[in-house]
Amino acid sequence: MGHAPAMSLPARDPIAIAAGAIRLASGVSFLIAPKAASQLWGSDPDDNPTASLLLRSMGYRDALVGAMLLRAGLTNDRTTAGWFLASGGADLADLVGGMANHDRLPAKAQTVGIYGAVLGVGVGLLGAVRAQRAQRAYAG
Repeated sequence: MGHAPAMSLPARDPIAIAAGAIRLASGVSFLIAPKAASQLWGSDPDDNPTASLLLRSMGYRDALVGAMLLRAGLTNDRTTAGWFLASGGADLADLVGGMANHDRLPAKAQTVGIYGAVLGVGVGLLGAVRAQRAQRAYAG
């Protein structure tokens, strides 16, 4: 008795492409205009070097993870699940930081930041599971 033929992976992973593009765009916005990007997310950071440094660091992280997830989605390679986990992990770090500072955040930042991070963790976990299952089916 033989095994059923392995399914072929689609050429691209549209969920990885979308999630990667969103994270990349968000990261680039924090690199280029950290104060404006932070205001969009509901925060009004002090215009000081420490806030700018931290926002740009977060922007670099998101741009890098987003670019790699986007690339993985475009090529649908074996790294896709890992980049989904990296993306979800970045959002988990944001969620923990947001919860630790919840009472100090403006109302919009509490809502947008916390729910956005929860959504990002969910997308990261579900995307990783989906990509891993597709890889297993492909491997046969």
